[in-house]
Amino acid sequence: MQENFSLASQLRALLRPGDTLWWGQAMAEPLTLTRALVQHRHALAQGGRLRIFVSYGSSHTLLPEQSDVFDFAGCIAGGTHRKLAAAGVFDIYPGHYSQIPELIRSRTLAVDVVLVQVSPADAQGRHSLGLIQEYLPAALERARVIIGEVNPDIPWTHGGVHLKAEDFDLLVDAECAPLDAERSDPSPTEQAIARHIAAHIQDGATLQIGIGKLPEAVLALLHDRRDLGLHSGAAGDGIVSLAEAGVLTNARKGRDVGVSVAGILMGTERLRHWADRNPALALRGTEYTHDPAVLASLQQLVAINGAIEVDITGQVNSEVAGGLYVGGVGGSVDFLRGAARSKGGLPIVALPSTAKGTTRIVAQLSGPVSTPRCDAGLIVTEHGMADLRGQPLSRRVQRMIDIAAPEHRAELQRQADETLRCCGMARLL
Repeated sequence: MQENFSLASQLRALLRPGDTLWWGQAMAEPLTLTRALVQHRHALAQGGRLRIFVSYGSSHTLLPEQSDVFDFAGCIAGGTHRKLAAAGVFDIYPGHYSQIPELIRSRTLAVDVVLVQVSPADAQGRHSLGLIQEYLPAALERARVIIGEVNPDIPWTHGGVHLKAEDFDLLVDAECAPLDAERSDPSPTEQAIARHIAAHIQDGATLQIGIGKLPEAVLALLHDRRDLGLHSGAAGDGIVSLAEAGVLTNARKGRDVGVSVAGILMGTERLRHWADRNPALALRGTEYTHDPAVLASLQQLVAINGAIEVDITGQVNSEVAGGLYVGGVGGSVDFLRGAARSKGGLPIVALPSTAKGTTRIVAQLSGPVSTPRCDAGLIVTEHGMADLRGQPLSRRVQRMIDIAAPEHRAELQRQADETLRCCGMARLL
C-alpha cells in the first residue's frame, strides 16, 4: 500500500480534468475515497470538471453545492441522492438497469476512473468486491484507473470479479466503517401488504426483492415455507434469518442450485458476517442477475417491486413524485418480465394505496410510464391484490379500483368512466 504522501496528492496524480468516475451504490460506497474526493474536489479537478455516475445513495457524501466542480449523473435518484435531483444538478439516465454493462462496454457510457471498496485478500491474494458486483465488472474492464480501499469489515464473497494488488493503480487502507442499512419496523400498512404477498408465495419459489421495509416484512412471513430460493438485484438482512432457519435452500430454483444469487448486499453487520466466505451465496454482475433468459429459467420467480403510483389500467410510475425525480426505471421491468415468463412466476408491484392522504392508485399518472400496462401482473395494496394478467381494460379498471383506498374509489370510478369513453369503450360502461 502506498503511504508516501497524502491521499489527496495520490488521487491528483491519477485523475484528469473531464474524467468520469464510478463507484458502487449504497453500502458499497468506498467512503474513505469518496470523502477525500469531495473534500479536495477543487484541487483534484485541476481547473476543469469531473463527472460522477452514481446510483442509489446511502451516505451524505454528495451534496448539491459540490456541483461547482462535479457533474452528477446516474440511473436512480434514490436514497440520499434525491437531494441532487431536487436541486436540479442530477442528470438522469432513464434506462433499464440491465442495459448498463453493455452501454459501458460499448463506451456509450464513459468510464475513466473506478473507486472500489474491497475485502482483505484471501490466501491467493485476491480481493473481493465484497458487497457488490452489479455494473462494476464492466466498469473495471473499461477504466483507465482503478483505485481501491481495503476494509477489514467487508466480507470476501464468491462469484464475479476478484482483484489482485497489481490490478490497482492505488490501494489504500479504509478509514471508515462500512455503511449499514437503516432499520425500522414496517408500518401496519406495509404489514398488510406483506401478508397479501406472502399468501401467494409457495414452497420452492425463487424470490426477487427490492429494498426497504416492505420486502423485509414479506421475508419475515415466510419461515413456514420450504426450499425457497433467491435470485435478486439486492439482498438484505432478511435472507439471513431464512437461511439460518433452513428455509432458503435454493434447492428447487432450476439453476444455481444451492446458491443464493444477488447483485448487491444492502444490510448490516449481520448480513456481512453471514456472507463472508459463504459458498451458499454468489454475487453476480447485472448482465446475469437481470438477464431475461436467466430469469425465465428460474422456477416460480416471485418478483416484488415497488412503485410511486399505478394507474387504473396497470401503468406504473416509479420515477417521479410531486414533480421531482425520486426513483428510476431500475430493474423492475426486467424482473417483472422475467417473472411473467418463469414457470409459476408472479410479477408483483406493491405500494400503499395512499400517501399523505393522496391516492396512489390513479386515473392518470402524474409522471412517466416506467412500466407499461402490457407488463403489469399483480398489483398489491393493503386492500388486496389485483391480478391484471390477461385482463381487458374494463376489468383491469374495476380490479384496480377495488384495491384503492375506499374514500377514493367513487372519484376513481368517475374518472375511469371518462377514461374508458376516450378509449372508445362507452358501450361497456
